[in-house]
Amino acid sequence: MQLSHLWPIIIGVFLCLLLALVIAKFAIRKREPNPWPFYAKRPLTQPEQVLYWRLIKALPEHMVLAQVQCSRVLGVKRGFNFYEWNNRVNRLSYDFVVCRKDGSVVAAIELDDKTHESATRAEQDARKQRATEAAGVLLVRWNVATMPDEAVIRGLV
Repeated sequence: MQLSHLWPIIIGVFLCLLLALVIAKFAIRKREPNPWPFYAKRPLTQPEQVLYWRLIKALPEHMVLAQVQCSRVLGVKRGFNFYEWNNRVNRLSYDFVVCRKDGSVVAAIELDDKTHESATRAEQDARKQRATEAAGVLLVRWNVATMPDEAVIRGLV
């Protein structure tokens, strides 16, 4: 058989494979729920919203950031395994981070409620406390039942 007679067969096989890939891709998409099952929710609880507005009012010359990943605030020093150490904090977050206008961190703030009483949460809080102290960042913990007023907040800075 001559090579010129094989080209139609090769092209036919190629087109069949291409068609099979396209069909498979559409079949995978069809399995996903349409529309996706997400909804918008409030990133701050009601007590966190109260504290946020108190922080804003008490510290107008600062930036107040909410729900900040610890890994956005804490870096790993050179000479240490980044992945090993970052993994210890990468799923933790601060309720609030207070920064100067240049972005440097003044303090991290945690608003503790009943969820902080579990053993798992206590371990996470201890890890967060240790990492934050190691970085030289002040970590302030306030209980939701005794949330500070603006004067106490101003005294923090």
